[in-house]
Amino acid sequence: MTSSERSDAVRATIPIEAVATPDELKKRIKTAALAFRGYEERNFGRSAELLKHPVYGPIVSATLKRASALCSQVRGSTVDLEGRILAHADSTLATFVEDTATIVTMEVAQYQLLEQVFDIPARQARISFGHSIGELSSLLLGGVYEMEQLLPVPLGLAQDCAELTAETTIGLLSTRRALSIEQVRRLCIWISSRGHGLIGPSTYLSPYQVILVGQADTLDLLEREIPAHVPGGATLRCRPNRFPPLHTPLVWQRNIPNRTALALYHIAGGERKPTPPVVSCTTGVANYDEFNNRGILADWTDHPQRVWEAMKHTLASGVELVIHVGPEPRLFPTGFERISDKVKKQMRRRHLDRLSTSLFPSISRNPWLNRSLAATAAVWRAPFLDHLVLEDWLLAQDFS
Repeated sequence: MTSSERSDAVRATIPIEAVATPDELKKRIKTAALAFRGYEERNFGRSAELLKHPVYGPIVSATLKRASALCSQVRGSTVDLEGRILAHADSTLATFVEDTATIVTMEVAQYQLLEQVFDIPARQARISFGHSIGELSSLLLGGVYEMEQLLPVPLGLAQDCAELTAETTIGLLSTRRALSIEQVRRLCIWISSRGHGLIGPSTYLSPYQVILVGQADTLDLLEREIPAHVPGGATLRCRPNRFPPLHTPLVWQRNIPNRTALALYHIAGGERKPTPPVVSCTTGVANYDEFNNRGILADWTDHPQRVWEAMKHTLASGVELVIHVGPEPRLFPTGFERISDKVKKQMRRRHLDRLSTSLFPSISRNPWLNRSLAATAAVWRAPFLDHLVLEDWLLAQDFS
């Protein structure tokens, strides 16, 4: 299946009919979560259509111009993010600075369209969260920083992060039994201590799947150690890495965490809790407050992304609708779809199909029962969440 076919498949599973009109979305925003995507191989999505739209275009263009100016300052040369989108320029490691700026900016532009065109108060959503650089967009939505304050920090470090990709391999470790974060971390430390290079977890997709990034032959070494260190066995699928090794120890080689902390302590902002609350993929919980955001963002550079924890937290929060923000989002839509499929399969095995159509939706609508559900039990709510890809919804609105 090609990348384009995968995107079409994801869209097919998330019908915008679930929240068809602006009035319906406005009514449901307080029970919604906003999910922001991170960096991927394809980073434009339907941004060109939004840019050319007669109503949306001026707002999108103005936001891109703000980010282009910030990006130009970092690059030391003129950067035209709007032109890159219209030209459908390729995303490569050499353009990681521009792609980072584009993703964050289009996420900001998309929720601004909700607010300015449709008067839908995105900040009244129940929670927000984001994968990788999507977490920065969550903080911008939450009012913790302005774009001019926060965006230059990752942009100033993006080129170094991209250059660290050389001679690295990415691997997907899939286990038969649940692995704890601590087990994976200890195994990676043990492999790194052998002196062949650094290896570390980048993203915890589920208790059974983790993405690893390693230098030299560290992933080969790890694969040989699986029988001795991973109970129940596991498989490791590897390929050359095309993603900057953020959220791993590899960024220590360019002092990225310290440089990020220093840069953050020199900017204004960061003196309020985010509204809506941000479930951090760095910590796995919604723990941003008025004082700790700089520390969490410094950890964001080298701590693995706890994607599973963020999704589990979302399911336990009583959210009824997930709004996927950003160009062509894939990771979170696919992740929630997989959880939903597994739950449905378990229901069929246990003959809970009929019971689930009445019992679980009623539980999900009861605030007290929702809060009482353990986080692990909350995954049973997955099939009953509605999902909306925001760029698709925006472009489906009729202005005639």
